[in-house]
Formats: sequence, structure tokens, C-alpha cells
Amino acid sequence: MYGAIEAGRNPATGWNEDLDAALAKIPNLPAVYAIWPREGEPMLSRTDRLRTRLVRLLRTRDHPSRLLNLRDSAARIEYWLTGSSFESSVRLHDLMRGHFPDSYLARLKLRMPPYVKIVLRNRFPRSMVTSQVGFASAVYFGPFRSRAGAERFESEFLDLFQIRRCQEDLDPSPEHPGCMYGEMGMCLRPCQELVGTEEYGYEVARVTEFLSTGGRSLLATISRARDLLSEEMNFEEAARQHKRLEKVRQALGLRDELAYSVDHLHGAAVTRGESPGTVLLWPFHRGFRQEPLRLEFELTGEKAVSLDRKLRELLSGHQPSVHTAAERQEQLAILSRWFYSSWRDGEFLRWERFENPPYRRLAGAVSRVASLPKAR
Repeated sequence: MYGAIEAGRNPATGWNEDLDAALAKIPNLPAVYAIWPREGEPMLSRTDRLRTRLVRLLRTRDHPSRLLNLRDSAARIEYWLTGSSFESSVRLHDLMRGHFPDSYLARLKLRMPPYVKIVLRNRFPRSMVTSQVGFASAVYFGPFRSRAGAERFESEFLDLFQIRRCQEDLDPSPEHPGCMYGEMGMCLRPCQELVGTEEYGYEVARVTEFLSTGGRSLLATISRARDLLSEEMNFEEAARQHKRLEKVRQALGLRDELAYSVDHLHGAAVTRGESPGTVLLWPFHRGFRQEPLRLEFELTGEKAVSLDRKLRELLSGHQPSVHTAAERQEQLAILSRWFYSSWRDGEFLRWERFENPPYRRLAGAVSRVASLPKAR
């Protein structure tokens, strides 16, 4: 919901006499607002109680204070009511980017979350932790809560494979000194020409498949090997495979809830709308946030089958859009900050194929979010 207060100027008072009356009519709900001065840039911010915030910023001279008072300098007030902190973050980001294209990230204090990246452009691909997500030949796994968490996961999952951990641009040679990982059998040692690009590429393919499937590819392979060895009564080797299986699960346990292969990150954030009986779905396709879908229904007497049908009508045939790499990076940063925060006021559901949403799980999430108490 959008609203505005136009200031007809009175030279004596600075504002028309109805300013306080107009402020009193503004809902005291979560919102993003803009206060435009007579000259210069607007003040953009968000609040959980719009009327309280505006009354404090535009208080009368009868209540002097050392706090900021914009009553004499403001010329126009605009506001957008929001139903969730996620919607507020998205709205504020879009407004900041439009008004301050050169400095909006600094103004928002938007920190880019870390990812584990498999650099595929290199002749002998390697992994690294980065906060930049691009369209280069690479696999990105994340976002993580912190860089330390991403580094712990990287260290653990690399123990499951034999790709190199060094960061140098290799110039393979039999005289290369190598490293301790090669001596421990944890690296194929391409630096010493013990393997060529084809054999090393096979190991990299196993790594990318592991990340793209959330670890299922390796879990399935080891499980099949363990079961086959058990059937052959080779219990010693089966036990060794079981230990490998536990090690894979231990590594996967270190990934954060939202961490997944970015190119396979499909899902939707489910949040309250700004009006009663409204829920917003924010679809994500390959990490790209789509336009929100509005779901309106009565909070009483709603049957599960009716809600399922409405979800199918909203999502069936939805054509996802693709943005720039920078936009995806910022959209994932907003999602990450909201999802990992203590003030998250909604749910995020991830699924494997964008065109095949789990409607039953979505219906449950919509019902739970719709029943959350509305902020006042």
C-alpha cells in the first residue's frame, strides 16, 4: 500500500495546519518511507511503526529535543506499507538503488554472504571461498552464514575428494616440490604431472556433481558399494565404506540451511502481505528472485484443497526471469540476511525443479505464515 502527504507551504508555520492530523491518520504498521526535503536528497529508511517514527521526526516546536527534527525542512512524505521484514528489505533496496545508484550498497550496509566456489576456468580447477557470484565458468555453493562456516565446509568436503587445495596457477613439472596433501594421498598431484587434465577433470566432475546434488550423488554411490559388499559378506570392506558414508554426512552437516548449488537454488520465500488475509510468495529460480505472487484468502473457513488449487493457479506456467550477475548477488544477500536473522518473519522452502513445486508443503507454509500475529 502506497501513501503520501503533500506539503502545501505556509510561510508562518512551515507546514499547513493539517500536518499533525494527517500524521495521526497514518497506520502505525511496518513500512518503508521517504522524506523529501525542499532541496537535496531524500531520507529513505524502514520502520516497524510508521506513525510513531514520522511523529518523532516531524514533531512540533512545542516539544523541543536534541533529536533530529525534519519538520521545517521536509516538503513531502511517501510511504509503502509492508507485511514482513523481507518485503521491507526488498522495497528499501529497490528505492535506494533507484535514488543512489553509486552508493546504495554502502547506505544499506548490505554484506555479501560467502560461497564455496569451484573455479572451472583453470586448467586444473580448484576451490575457494568468495563473496562474489558471477556467470563465469564456475560452481557456486552457498550462501553461508559466515566466511568461517564456508571455510569449515570447504575443508571437510575436500577431504572426500582428491582435487588440489593450493591457490597457485600450476606449471606442472616432475621437479615440483608438491605439498603434504599429495604425500597423504589427498590430492592427485597434477603439479607433479602424476595425472593429466582428463583424469583430473573426472575428479572435478565428481566434486561438481556432489555440490549440485547436495551430496546425494556421493551418498548413493557409497551406500550401493556398502550394501553390495555386505551381500558378498566382505564385512571389513563394508565397514570401511560405512565409515566413508558417515564422513560424508558429517561434511554435509556443516553446510548452512540455505547453502546449495546456486544454479540449482529453486524455491520461494513465504511472507505476510501488508493487508489482512494476504500472503506473498517470492519465487527464486537459480538464485534469481522473481516478482512476488499475491495470495488472498479468508483466514476462516478456508479448505486445504482450495488453498492447494490457488497455489497451482499462481505457480503453474510461471515463466522465470533472469537478471544480471550483480542483481542475483544482491538478491541472494537480501535473502541470506533475512533467512539467517533472528527477526525472520516467514519461511523459505527449497525444491529441486522450479517447474514442480511441492504444493502440499507450500500450503502448509502459507497456512502457518497467515496465522502469525500481525505487527502493530
